Amino acid sequence: QVQLVESGGGVVQPGGSLTLSCTAPGSSFTGHAMAWFRQAPGKQRELVAQINNVGITNVINAVKGRFTISRDNAKNTVTLQMNSLKTEDAAVYYCNFRDAPVRYWGQGTQVTVAS
Repeated sequence: QVQLVESGGGVVQPGGSLTLSCTAPGSSFTGHAMAWFRQAPGKQRELVAQINNVGITNVINAVKGRFTISRDNAKNTVTLQMNSLKTEDAAVYYCNFRDAPVRYWGQGTQVTVAS
C-alpha cells in the first residue's frame, strides 16, 4: 500500500513563504499523477495543484502566480512552493497519489497564516 508523508507546514505571516514536500517511502511516484489538496476549518477539501505523470501542471486560480507544484522522480518527491501567502490559504494540506481509480492520501501538514 502507498503511504504518503507530507512535511514543511508551519506558521507564517501574510506574505510569507513555505515549501511543502511529499514523499512515499517504499513506493515510487514514477508514472503517477500527483496533487496537493487543502482543507480549511468548516470547508470541504479542495484541489490546489496537480501534476501529471509527464510533468504537466495545473493550479487553481486562487493560487495562480503564487504556488508552484513540481516533481522530482529521482528523489521520489513532489513539492508545493507557496509564496505570498494569504490568510485564506490557511488549511491542512494533503498530498495525493493517483493510481486510478484509487487515490491515496497523506496525513496532512498544517499551514497557518496569521499576523
